[in-house]
Amino acid sequence: MANNPIVNMFRVKEIRSRIFFTLIVLAVFRLGSVLTIPGINPEALTTYFRSATGASNSFVDYMDFFAGGAFSNFSVFMLGVMPYISTQIILQLALIIFPSLKRIAQEDGGQKKIQSWTRIGTVFVCLIQSLAVTVYASSIPGAVVISSDFLFKVIAMISVTTGTMVTIWLGEQITARGIGNGISMLIFAGIVARLPSAVWELGRMVSEDMSKLVSVIVVLIMFVGIVILVIYEQQGQRKIPVHYAKRVVGRKMYGGQNTYIPFKLNPSGVMPVIFASSFLTFPLQIATSLAPNVRWLNKLANFLTPTGWAYNIILIVLIVFFAYFYTQVSLNPTEIAKNIRENGGSIPGIRPDKTEEYLQKVLNRLILPGSLYLAVIAVIPTVIQGLFGLPQSISMLMGGTSLLILVGVDLDTMSQIESLLKMHHHEGLVKKGKLRSRNL
Repeated sequence: MANNPIVNMFRVKEIRSRIFFTLIVLAVFRLGSVLTIPGINPEALTTYFRSATGASNSFVDYMDFFAGGAFSNFSVFMLGVMPYISTQIILQLALIIFPSLKRIAQEDGGQKKIQSWTRIGTVFVCLIQSLAVTVYASSIPGAVVISSDFLFKVIAMISVTTGTMVTIWLGEQITARGIGNGISMLIFAGIVARLPSAVWELGRMVSEDMSKLVSVIVVLIMFVGIVILVIYEQQGQRKIPVHYAKRVVGRKMYGGQNTYIPFKLNPSGVMPVIFASSFLTFPLQIATSLAPNVRWLNKLANFLTPTGWAYNIILIVLIVFFAYFYTQVSLNPTEIAKNIRENGGSIPGIRPDKTEEYLQKVLNRLILPGSLYLAVIAVIPTVIQGLFGLPQSISMLMGGTSLLILVGVDLDTMSQIESLLKMHHHEGLVKKGKLRSRNL
């Protein structure tokens, strides 16, 4: 029992504190997901969403998927972290397009400036999206109980914007003082919170119509199969051998060792899926919220419905794009090659001046199949819904995007816990010989 890694997690004070802190923050996040913004009648919302069909229902299920049910509750956290992620994408693209911004980011304190600009940009994005939300709420019969339309819009916009900024702050606190990446953990918590209701809904469907039992069994088998595929993909890596020459510094000799650089099959993890989904969320929400009043936005909302093929084709393209984009930002071949040369290292069979070109070539060969793999898994909910006629709320939770996020965040969190355990001289969560990375 003494060598049980689960027990060791709670014996180490630092890890125990981080775990409890993360759980407390996630509990606060879930509490905020049920706090309705002032001026909204929850009963009217429940009645409306139960009877809603078509693009409106698909849109609400889609928003609830990332907000953990907060959108249909019209809670203060109804936008979740999506405005923040959208702003991050815009700024990262701006850094690539405008060299002057990139120079600012590379200066001392430059990253803090970029972070401040991201927060300011998030406020503006939230104000736009929250204004669209007020229009959407006004279209629901009996939803708004404040007689003054202007007063309701001001209160709602302030409440939703503040709620989003608080959500972002909670995510940052998890990153700094808890376990895992805070923003990803909040999305993870929202998906997990909705899984019990999806399982309950599946059980209710079978009890009402036994002919759907076979379809549900097939979906559950697909669910397990997708989990296995995601784990298989997340663990795959290409090891680039690096040899460091011996160096004499003073009276000591350094180097002379062989090591490797692990390039994952999917270097960007689940971030392309999160980025692509959040990037589509902004126009989708604006179009759907304002659709009752603008004819062409109504057509755009129907065109971008999450259950449609147009949406999924755009999603695939964006996933591939963000896979390349995020990898170049987080895993820059130029910086890696520079570090190898500065430390007297070299890749066997590759000239030192060709190191960057070789690394870029390897990454390109990995990113394309990895991103396509992600994209195929991400569109599985549409396939499930088309084949088995399941509700979108169930197909999204049992489908590819949710499993990619769940498994990806879980593996990253386990990796962080394992590092902390080893730092405190304890055995890791994953024993040798189990769940080993595959060398491609």
